[in-house]
Amino acid sequence: MMTANETALAYWTAAEARDWAGFAALLAENVVYELPQTRERIRGRDAYLRFNIEYPADWHAKVERVVGDGRHAATWTRFTVDAAEQDALSFFEFDADGLISRITDFWPEPYEPPAGREHLVERY
Repeated sequence: MMTANETALAYWTAAEARDWAGFAALLAENVVYELPQTRERIRGRDAYLRFNIEYPADWHAKVERVVGDGRHAATWTRFTVDAAEQDALSFFEFDADGLISRITDFWPEPYEPPAGREHLVERY
């Protein structure tokens, strides 16, 4: 089993490579993904995988720092989205099998979510 740091780094490596099978293999079946700034929540591996596959912009991620211990990890990631750079903080929780069970992403500014993903998210 990978450490929390290794799993968080593998998550971003798979996402950047668009290795969706490898990405999905890191997620618990009942993973919950939350974006507090847009008040969006996605429940379940399949919906979260589709959310990432269907994201409507060209983006790239570079991990600046990863810290973790036990069943928790956090990453500071620099994103390039359609040529604009922005940073994000992601907090990961892991289940007893070492799979990612919860992800909470924080972006630098509040924003309204892009259209077209309403079928995957619930707003809170």
